[in-house]
Amino acid sequence: MSESVYSIGKKGQPWTNEENELWLSKQDIKRSYQDEVLAKLELLKSSFDMIQYGSLSVDESRYPLYVMQSKNWQTNNKTVLVTGGVHGYETSGVQGAIRFLETNAKDFSEQFNIIVAPCVSPWGYETINRWNNKAIDPNRSFYPDSPAQESAALMSFIMDLDVDIAMHIDLHETTDTDNSEFRPALSARDAIEQKSWNIPDGFYLVADSTKPEADFQCAINQAVAEVTHIAPADNNDKLIGVDIEQHGVINYAARDLGLCMGLTDAAFVTTTEVYPDSPLVDNENCIKAQVAAITAAIAFI
Repeated sequence: MSESVYSIGKKGQPWTNEENELWLSKQDIKRSYQDEVLAKLELLKSSFDMIQYGSLSVDESRYPLYVMQSKNWQTNNKTVLVTGGVHGYETSGVQGAIRFLETNAKDFSEQFNIIVAPCVSPWGYETINRWNNKAIDPNRSFYPDSPAQESAALMSFIMDLDVDIAMHIDLHETTDTDNSEFRPALSARDAIEQKSWNIPDGFYLVADSTKPEADFQCAINQAVAEVTHIAPADNNDKLIGVDIEQHGVINYAARDLGLCMGLTDAAFVTTTEVYPDSPLVDNENCIKAQVAAITAAIAFI
């Protein structure tokens, strides 16, 4: 069990607005959404439509929300969705989505309608946070009347598109800070003890338990294995405390948990998990792993 004592709140008492505000006051800007995300998207406008679908009320001018969408949209083509940065601190998810747009996306532009939301949580990206500014986890908030503006805005955009999504891949990371910061914070916020988990050393996938599509998951892992290592199961044959379905794959109930990968009715869905703190990788390797996963997922369908 987690024995970390968090610096905010009282043991056994869930946070109130007072604790939420105290937590928010301790957050600061560590990197630039404008320089690291928006400037890169601007350079891609000749190949994709850059569509604003909202902005975050914490600072509307600083945090506009964008998707990149195929210019040559064809109603008879399958539509694929790529999301990154639902957890803003998970860097390779954001940069992997952008790198895919810069590189391999063109290989599929004639056969598929492509939608990429590279940074769903830009405030979280800048402050390197799992939560948004209201101490809410966007990746547990994809449900009607969502309390997370990041989740609600993306859901509204996808619903208004009114198209069938064939495949959705959501790009994430599992980091050492999950145990050192984010799970202790969750325990303090909710006054519910959280188990620390063994951080898997390597890439793995989280499939939707209602439609696991084992061959789809396997194809992605096979492609990623050519770029980086797939995480082995722990001594209990688990990853992050969950029984493995196959090598490098676990299953979660996407919609029951409010996960982003449950956003659509796509038959093929998955969540990537990269481990950027591994001594075997660097930032570039993590980005390439995300691109390999996206590419393999689209190629499969």
